[in-house]
Amino acid sequence: MLKVVHDESEANATGGAGGGSLIDEIVRDGARRMLAEALQAEVDAYIARFADERDGNGHRLVVRNGTHRPREVLTSAGAVEVTAPRVNDKRVDAATGERQRFSSAILPPWARKTPKITEVLPLLYLHGLSSGDFVPALGQFLGSAKGLSSAVITKLTETWKAEQRAFAERDLSEVDFVYLWTDGIHVNIRLEEHKLCLLVMIGVRADGRKELVALADGYRESAESWADLLRDCKRRGMRAPVLAVGDGALGFWGALREVFPQTRQQRCWFHKSANVLAALPKSAHPGAKKALAEIWGAEDRSHALAAVQAFDATYGAKFPKAVAKITEDVEQLLAFYDYPAQHWVHLRTTNPIESTFATVRHRTKVTKGPGSRAAGLAMAFKLIDAAQARWRAVNAPELVALVRADARFVNGKLVERPDEHAPPSAA
Repeated sequence: MLKVVHDESEANATGGAGGGSLIDEIVRDGARRMLAEALQAEVDAYIARFADERDGNGHRLVVRNGTHRPREVLTSAGAVEVTAPRVNDKRVDAATGERQRFSSAILPPWARKTPKITEVLPLLYLHGLSSGDFVPALGQFLGSAKGLSSAVITKLTETWKAEQRAFAERDLSEVDFVYLWTDGIHVNIRLEEHKLCLLVMIGVRADGRKELVALADGYRESAESWADLLRDCKRRGMRAPVLAVGDGALGFWGALREVFPQTRQQRCWFHKSANVLAALPKSAHPGAKKALAEIWGAEDRSHALAAVQAFDATYGAKFPKAVAKITEDVEQLLAFYDYPAQHWVHLRTTNPIESTFATVRHRTKVTKGPGSRAAGLAMAFKLIDAAQARWRAVNAPELVALVRADARFVNGKLVERPDEHAPPSAA
């Protein structure tokens, strides 16, 4: 249920013709009916996606669970009261052991303002809509397409391409990225034979804030594509990160050793767990997931190594390939133990990239994607640009600067500050 509760005079003053944003006109024209329908459709699709996942008693793990408390979402046209559907998701993430939670991409739980047109359009474009499709698509999505046209959308996308190019050429010498997450995101291209491979790098600044470092069009995540991107970042003043986190299959690691050889490597447990499970029969998955969680969730390195040995003892004889995926990368999988314990949850996976592109990864599998590589790159840039405004700093952000200063951490605890062995100053 949705109702618009705003004062007519205030609406005229702040959101009337020529005075308010396009999104506010759309909200005034169609929010009452279409936003409620869009939220319900989103929940229906989410539940259907996991309909086959059940617990040991045969009950669904993802079910409907009433509605959330009504809340107001502010627009320049006034306050919109929303009662969103609730989902009970009992699935557990294999990599982190955390309970899964449904979060609306249309209206996330933290949202207190209407979605911006600059956030909606890139998402629709990456979902496979051409500029000519935007008018009816936004009409379905938000209730009205008033003020929109293909010409308007084309002008916006050209502006975003220019913004992406400026971003790719900016100076990096004034920003220090201590941690770095990397991943390759594949997007279908409607008018070309090959997919667009987006090389994504998100970093943690010395003050603990997350920021998009680079986004480029690579070729199948090859080492040379990653090397070109890293060389370009270094040319523009980027310092070597202390630790990089990514999937073990990336060509990134060879490139990193060439361009920033001093940067340490941490393998992503999300990707690694998926790779291990793919090498095991489904009957072994429940036990294997628990065994893997015993490794990455261990209180210290010694317990983690003991859990690796237990995993080998349990599965090594029958499934040596699955076990080798862990034993051959132990050093890179457990590197996070040499950094602050408060940062472990951030360093074990490439979650900032995964969560940002989760919807795109799912939807582009069944759509034709953007019409060109340049357009796809621009749309992805705007999608991340909109998302990073909502990224929170890492836990204990004050410790990031200590990591950069070469403070020593053992099993997550600070044991030596960088200045403890400095020579005394002259009297």
